[in-house]
Amino acid sequence: MQFHHHGYVSGDPRIAPAAGTGIDRPEDLPDETDVLIVGSGPAGMLLAAQMSQFPQVSTRLIERRTGRLELGQADGIQPRSVETFQAFGFAERIIAEAYNIGYMNFWGPDPADPSRIRRTSRTDDYGLKISEFPHLIVNQARVLDYFAEAAAHGPGRIVPDYGVEFVGLEVPEDAAAPVAVTVRHVGGPRAGEERVIRARYVVGCDGARSGVRQAIGRVHVGDASKHAWGVMDVLVDTDFPDWRIKCAINSSAGNILHIPREGGYLSRMYIDLGAVAADDNHRVRETPIEEVIRRANEILHPYSIDVKQVAWHSVYEVGHRVTDGFDDVPEGVDRDPRVFLTGDACHTHSAKAGQGMNVSMQDGFNLGWKLGHVLTGLAPASLLATYETERRPVAQQLIDFDKEWSSLMARKPEEITDPEDLATYYLATAEFPSGFMTQYGPSAIVAEAEHQDLATGFPVGKRLTSAEVVRVADGNVVHLGHHAKADGRWRVYAFADASGEDLSAWAEWFASASGPIARHTPAGADPDAVFDAKAIYPRRYEDVEMAEVPAVFRPHSGPLGLMDWEKVYATGPSTWTDVDIFAERGISPRGAVVVVRPDQYVAAVLPLTATAELGEFLAGAFRPAG
Repeated sequence: MQFHHHGYVSGDPRIAPAAGTGIDRPEDLPDETDVLIVGSGPAGMLLAAQMSQFPQVSTRLIERRTGRLELGQADGIQPRSVETFQAFGFAERIIAEAYNIGYMNFWGPDPADPSRIRRTSRTDDYGLKISEFPHLIVNQARVLDYFAEAAAHGPGRIVPDYGVEFVGLEVPEDAAAPVAVTVRHVGGPRAGEERVIRARYVVGCDGARSGVRQAIGRVHVGDASKHAWGVMDVLVDTDFPDWRIKCAINSSAGNILHIPREGGYLSRMYIDLGAVAADDNHRVRETPIEEVIRRANEILHPYSIDVKQVAWHSVYEVGHRVTDGFDDVPEGVDRDPRVFLTGDACHTHSAKAGQGMNVSMQDGFNLGWKLGHVLTGLAPASLLATYETERRPVAQQLIDFDKEWSSLMARKPEEITDPEDLATYYLATAEFPSGFMTQYGPSAIVAEAEHQDLATGFPVGKRLTSAEVVRVADGNVVHLGHHAKADGRWRVYAFADASGEDLSAWAEWFASASGPIARHTPAGADPDAVFDAKAIYPRRYEDVEMAEVPAVFRPHSGPLGLMDWEKVYATGPSTWTDVDIFAERGISPRGAVVVVRPDQYVAAVLPLTATAELGEFLAGAFRPAG
């Protein structure tokens, strides 16, 4: 962690100095703002944390609740999400309090007595096999708390405006005019008061019953399956031997997905309530908790649970829906979007795949830096259209995966031909539930993969897969990707050729009057304010002299003009690691330039010699500096 950049810091270094709109931020909701976020769910709170890194932009978040969420419904945290938490500075803390899924066990009917269940297999969880980050279980409320902290401690000092509900909005035909949003105060001395907030952009993060979605005329496309599940967070006394291990349980009486929760005692159970009659009219949602517990005990036979406390419970019918558009631009209309939908507002599915909160957060991460770039003048407004083109296919992939997983989970014993097939499917599809399957196609911010052979381990369009490197300044081993904070900057990783000659020539161009820094960095800003360029050498750190490294990788910035010592790396082996990142990620001996977007997705892989091509690509993603 780097701090003291702006002078000596004696307090918590995670609290950035207030800047821009974060200085003397109005306590009351103003009549005008650049960005209005509606809803404080996972997408909304991440978006607020990201926008706090753009203090030049005024951002407000309204939430109907009068305070923080106390008990969240979602709890599964995929490795990609933990990776995102790391970028926002709280991965280590949330890992410490979460439950780490190390295994998933599978149970089925005992052939000798089908009324009883037996363990059929044990499987290692996919998390740490795919990423350096684990697969976690933690209450959604705590995730929101951490993002709220990041938003409040960022330069923009963003805090939610609680007790304010969305009523409606109007998007004017004049693109220069703000969106008129009607809101209502639901608590305090102003309860019942309606007013109009004018915002340049509005983001609906307001859940499955989204008022923002309705206001822009978008509708969910899809249907609900005729199957119901009870879900409960419980504290129990039990003789079930795998109570602290994630389990998929199939029995003659139904099915259970069992997930231990954080804290060592709490667990969540999804209990199969069976098929729903066509004329049920949602009456199944009224199933009493006592019946859910009875079903659970019936499925677990010969084991049982004695429920001591129910922290939360619900009954739901499985639904798989994707909204017909993720922004307010009607099909066939050529204009830039002004209103956006994220999370459950634009895609709904069952909870058993454990993807909802995770995909929602990535919606917010994808959109946040784009809004920041457009509103600060770094990028044209056309950039915002890429939100729908990138995130809508991801939502559809989620729906398709969830349908398959839900169908497998809901089978009756007689429908199962292979008792191992659920475990096989779980492991075979691990990349998707881990959050690493997403790959964005070519656009203004994703280049063609013409030079992918130069860095085969960094697929263009997929998130950057980190690996250990050795920091030259001090010899410490760090993960290359962990230095990339969610600060809205692009990362440019320059992997050196064997001689270093091509790297030196590239660095000279990058920092020249015709290079990207000069072309796209605002006047008066630090040289690394937009592009955080780092060098990685194919040699031991002892063989790299900082004084001989090109100056672009040793920038002087901040009010004190201090040199940044943490942009130069070497590969292993060293005393502390055996990892050679060049071998680990398939980097060519000729070197390579890997360009990574602010949301950690690889935008381009290019030769060190392709300076014109890199310049052209960045010119398509950025405006010229003013």
